[in-house]
Amino acid sequence: MEKILSKEDNWRLGFHLMPPVGWMNDPNGLCWYQGEYHVFFQYCPESANNGLSRWGHYVSRDLLNWQFLGIGVEADTPWETDGAYSGCAFVEQDVMHLFYTGNVKQPGDFDYILRGREANTIHAVSRDGRSVEGKECVMRNADYGNRYSCHVRDPKVWKEADTYYMVQGGRTKEGTGEVLLFSSKDLKRWERIHILTDPSLSGYMWECPDLFFLEGSTFLSVSPQGLQQEEFRFQNVYQSGVFSVEGDYRKESRLKNFREWDMGFDFYAPQTFEDGSGRRILLGWMGLPDIPYTNPTVDRGWQHGLTMARELRITKGELTQTPVKEYENLRLQEEAMESGEEKKVTLAEILYENPDSEGFQVSIEEELQLSFEKETGIFAMKFTGDLGRGRTVRKTKIKSCTHVDIWVDTSAVEVYLNHGEQVLTTRYYADSSVVTVKGSYRNGRMKLWRLRAMEVSF
Repeated sequence: MEKILSKEDNWRLGFHLMPPVGWMNDPNGLCWYQGEYHVFFQYCPESANNGLSRWGHYVSRDLLNWQFLGIGVEADTPWETDGAYSGCAFVEQDVMHLFYTGNVKQPGDFDYILRGREANTIHAVSRDGRSVEGKECVMRNADYGNRYSCHVRDPKVWKEADTYYMVQGGRTKEGTGEVLLFSSKDLKRWERIHILTDPSLSGYMWECPDLFFLEGSTFLSVSPQGLQQEEFRFQNVYQSGVFSVEGDYRKESRLKNFREWDMGFDFYAPQTFEDGSGRRILLGWMGLPDIPYTNPTVDRGWQHGLTMARELRITKGELTQTPVKEYENLRLQEEAMESGEEKKVTLAEILYENPDSEGFQVSIEEELQLSFEKETGIFAMKFTGDLGRGRTVRKTKIKSCTHVDIWVDTSAVEVYLNHGEQVLTTRYYADSSVVTVKGSYRNGRMKLWRLRAMEVSF
């Protein structure tokens, strides 16, 4: 542990949450409770390549100073012998209710898709934001319906009027992805009341669903698997994106305008929550399953991280995401960044503004190139050499590019285009914690802030 947490590890992240040791994936149980932000996550401390999943647990009062509390949810009942999988937190009357999927793989010759797997919906509570008690299994495979395979998981719960609602991601026996909607009056007995799907999107599995409300509109976030890759869409092995929900989501509704949350290499399984000031905040897993590239942190005993906390807004009718304002408190000195000028940085924010939306490029260690071409309207995140460890190029179409906010961490970069109209996230692995950044542009203004790291106590 001491070696893994050593400052000599130049890839340990400065303003992104990461596992103290071992493996991290989906954010779980995000909530504001008793004056603290709670970020649970899928966690396996024994192996950087995953194993038995439990929930790790971070808390913070300001999103910048974090304390790791250890394992928050153990896989310690017969309903979860093969892992406490993803789920949510729902706060009511000063009680934190946790809902998640308990995974059980039965021994035998099974495909674990149609047979051999239990997907148990487990409910537990916390009354102090620290200890978890009262686990009970509130739904089993048979409760989801005969049309579904063994893959139903990732509950997200909310309340409207006097009724509780839950969405779960599912895979039908025919191999199509759907979101199941349930209702309950007591958080114990649940009834499936509707199915949310889009035949035009397809995919064989939709997981990590999140139905949320923002400024009078309804949205459904899902992470579909099995989509066909396109030149400017669905470039990763799996995707995460969001639909607008038209009509009453509980009855007749239509899913519209699926768009990916993040067009970079490393983003999956996001979850949103509302904090104490009413902001809708998103965090995602800064990674993906089954990737064709690598993360060399495995050799140092850890893998993956979470994205920056992003505030969701509706701007000119479009859903946007930007880093929460708290990150501005990490800024140290501000420096102008002239075209062609090189800067040596460890943690930095680079801002480029050009009202005329002209082409530009920002490079990191020369091998990670972030560029916009006005003639084609293509923004590209391109790796050359080994800096990306198998990552190559991701491209997205955007009508104009007038405001570009780039956050450079020790082994991660997040790029926000036009105040979060589009976002791209990637990991990268330089030889040193100090990297060279350079901007090339003709007009407009580019500046840089050096940043301090978040405070994280393990």
